[in-house]
Amino acid sequence: MTYDEAIGRISSLLRFGVKPGLERVEKLLERLGNPQDGLKFVHVAGTNGKGSTCALLASVLQKSGYRTGMFTSPYVSDFCERMQVNGEMVSHEELSRLVEHTMPVVEQMARDGDVVTEFELITVLALQWFAKEQCDIVVLEVGLGGRLDATNVIRTPLVSVITSISLDHTAILGDTVDKIAYEKCGIIKENGVTVCYPDQPEPALNVIRETAARRHNRFILADLHSVSVLSEHLNGTGLEYRGLLVRLPFLGAHQVKNAVTALAAIEALRERGCAISDHSVEAGFSCARFPARLEVFARAPIVLLDGAHNPDGTAALAQAVKKYLNGKNVAAVMGMLADKDVDTAVRNLNGLFSRVYTLAPRNPRAMPARELAEKWNALGVKAEPLESAEQALSAACSAAGKDGAVVICGSLYLAGEIRPLLLRGTDGK
Repeated sequence: MTYDEAIGRISSLLRFGVKPGLERVEKLLERLGNPQDGLKFVHVAGTNGKGSTCALLASVLQKSGYRTGMFTSPYVSDFCERMQVNGEMVSHEELSRLVEHTMPVVEQMARDGDVVTEFELITVLALQWFAKEQCDIVVLEVGLGGRLDATNVIRTPLVSVITSISLDHTAILGDTVDKIAYEKCGIIKENGVTVCYPDQPEPALNVIRETAARRHNRFILADLHSVSVLSEHLNGTGLEYRGLLVRLPFLGAHQVKNAVTALAAIEALRERGCAISDHSVEAGFSCARFPARLEVFARAPIVLLDGAHNPDGTAALAQAVKKYLNGKNVAAVMGMLADKDVDTAVRNLNGLFSRVYTLAPRNPRAMPARELAEKWNALGVKAEPLESAEQALSAACSAAGKDGAVVICGSLYLAGEIRPLLLRGTDGK
């Protein structure tokens, strides 16, 4: 089976199951020998900040000498980004072998009436690979929600982490933060340890506390007062945490909160017997990478790439633009999926851009570029729909000028199209 054939087989499956629940993925894993049962996990759920927190934790664990798996979603440029060991993606060849090995079981289950979904298969592929690679610890990011997410087949993890909770996927998870928190708290297992982001909405925090208590977990609320911001630049944020100096390579005030959450989880891991030195924390933070989340490409003009697509994410982007690009002429390239809260995203970012070039991301759910441009034009911002990423990036760089900045935002799908152009050092000209 070729890599393209493997990706085709994965994407041919349903996105969501006809019936929610963990029964299908449990049955599939059982037929494959339950590879997850031989692994240890840090399980991470939340609306925003999951990926950044996972990247920090995985980097620190790797620097501590642990063979560290990391499972995240979605990817930016290459499907294989979703599963990594010690920072290296699963190879195309290995992924193809895993799909070839697993699909006959998936097909037999379908004949028996158990139709496995796309994300369930991806999760099972990752768990098999982490077991084969003999990972010491796997940092496991929830795909959607938590309670019924395919990753929730694992036993009690070393630490359960709940990052920032806000409204997203409301049609599936609920229309209030306490309902969403209930779904996220499904990852809290009996007799474990739960670490919580320091700035939760009160209704969400109450649900997390109550769930942790009911399931006999030690509850740790990350302490924002334990960290001091020493410096803030486009190349990162300098922090002091209880006497420890760390450089956070991620931008934004929200990333400081994610960092404190990760640091609290690291302390919990130490208490669970993990050998993590201060030096490993410093080195792990400094080396952490997380593409397309306020990612800076320092050129003339500065280019800031961000995949935030929900209200909290675009609000954080707006705050970062005001802080780091203040006084600069800022042009934007923007594309969004139509099922996201586009109106709030545009309102959050209004007043920051001199000009906006809109694109339709390569996704069936994409909002047409012209429709997004009209939303900006209605606010008095000049916006122009364009056909290609190269065209939009070139136009935005020209509009910004060498002393200005370009912000690419609205969707990880859009970021995935444009990031390879930036890595090649071209603005499309």
